[in-house]
Amino acid sequence: MLSELIEKIQDFANPEKAKILQGFFKTGEGEYGEGDIFLGVTVPQIRKIAKEYSGLNLIKIEKLLKSKIHEHRLTAIIILGEKYKKAKEEEKENIFNFYLNNSQNVNNWDLVDLSAPKIIGNFLLDKDKNILYKLVRSENLWEKRIAIISTFSFIRKEEFEDCLAISELLLNDKHDLIHKAVGWMLREIGKRNLEVEENFLKQHYKNMPRTMLRYAIEKFEEEKRKSYLSGKV
Repeated sequence: MLSELIEKIQDFANPEKAKILQGFFKTGEGEYGEGDIFLGVTVPQIRKIAKEYSGLNLIKIEKLLKSKIHEHRLTAIIILGEKYKKAKEEEKENIFNFYLNNSQNVNNWDLVDLSAPKIIGNFLLDKDKNILYKLVRSENLWEKRIAIISTFSFIRKEEFEDCLAISELLLNDKHDLIHKAVGWMLREIGKRNLEVEENFLKQHYKNMPRTMLRYAIEKFEEEKRKSYLSGKV
C-alpha cells in the first residue's frame, strides 16, 4: 500500500514546479528548509492521493514522515489530520502523541500550518496546555511554530489567553517565520475581538519585530496602520 502511494506521488512529479518550490521553501544551504527535496506535486494532487490512502496506519505514516521528500511528508500530515478528525477520543490521544513524537519531521511551515491546529490545538482545547509552553521554549524552529499555530484552535473558540501568553514569549525570537506566525495569530484574534488585539499591541508594538507588527495590523484601516508603524499610537 505504501509503495503504491509513493508511486502515485511520483507520477505527478514536475521538475519545473519542483525547482520553483525549492526556492519558495528556502531549501538552500543555511536556509530554513535546507535539504528539503521537492518533486513538484501540487497540494490538490496530494490531497487526492491522501484521500485514496486515508486508511494508512501510523507505522506507514511514520515512514512517510521520515522521508526527505517534502510531498511524502505532506501526504502523511494530511492523512494524519483526517484520521484525527474521524477518530474516537482514545485514538485521538494516540495521534496527538504520535504527532509530538514525530515533530522533528513536521519541518516546514506548510506542514505545521496544515496540522498543528487540527491535531495539537484541537486535542488541547479542553486540556492542560503545558506542552505548548514546553514547545515554545524549544531550540527547534518548527516546534516553536507548532506552539503558536496550535493556538488557532483556541482563537476560533474565542479563547485568547494562551495565544497572547505564547506571543509574548516569542516577542524576542529572531526568526522571520516566527514573526509571521505570531502576527498572523494576533490578526486572527483581532478579527474576533479587536480590543483584545489592540490591548496587546499597545503594550508591545514598539518593541516587537517589524514583520510581526505588519502581519498583526494588516487588516487595520490605513490611518491606524500608519500610526502603529510610526510608533505614534
